[in-house]
Amino acid sequence: MKVLLVNGSPNEKRCTYTALSEVAGALEAQGVDTEIAWIGRDPVRGCLGCGGCSKRGDNRCIFDDDVANGLIEKAVEADGLVVGTPVFYAGANGALLAVLDRLFYAASARLRFKPAAAVASARRAGTTPAIDQINKYFQINCMPVVSSNYWPMVHGRSVEDVRQDAEGLQIMRVLGTNMAWMLQATSAVPAPNVEQKITTSFIR
Repeated sequence: MKVLLVNGSPNEKRCTYTALSEVAGALEAQGVDTEIAWIGRDPVRGCLGCGGCSKRGDNRCIFDDDVANGLIEKAVEADGLVVGTPVFYAGANGALLAVLDRLFYAASARLRFKPAAAVASARRAGTTPAIDQINKYFQINCMPVVSSNYWPMVHGRSVEDVRQDAEGLQIMRVLGTNMAWMLQATSAVPAPNVEQKITTSFIR
């Protein structure tokens, strides 16, 4: 089994990476392979809602000039997903959200029922809404959300600060251990059949 951990920070190996590395270490201690994939600093496109990905039928976005399709491929191949973000203005990194919009629009059917978790890193506040923002991608797609012994967040302005956040690091380790358990549990039981989606609006 393998878990993909997405580093949604513009900084490759700082606070968000430190939190994800702690999750990865706990997963690997349980025999689960991991990969931390960074979204990078290059510009990323937002989703246009054009439906081109569904017409292609290959779970890829029609725009192939940024990191999105590479992450889609990795997520589809993985058995579980952890998405980490720094907090910007009490929410997740906008570039990460642009990638997630396209990932879930193009490949949602291939991600369904995979255990997933959100992780946030902040100096002080805004972690809870950022985690909630990312969890909504999982919750709309029949993906079990993995929990820990507290909300999955770490605090600190620097890597050194995060490494002193003993509670935050424990939360990450428990999250990794819980995800390994959930991967084993869900692999033993076939996924349920999904009803065809009923779509309505508020005016009819």
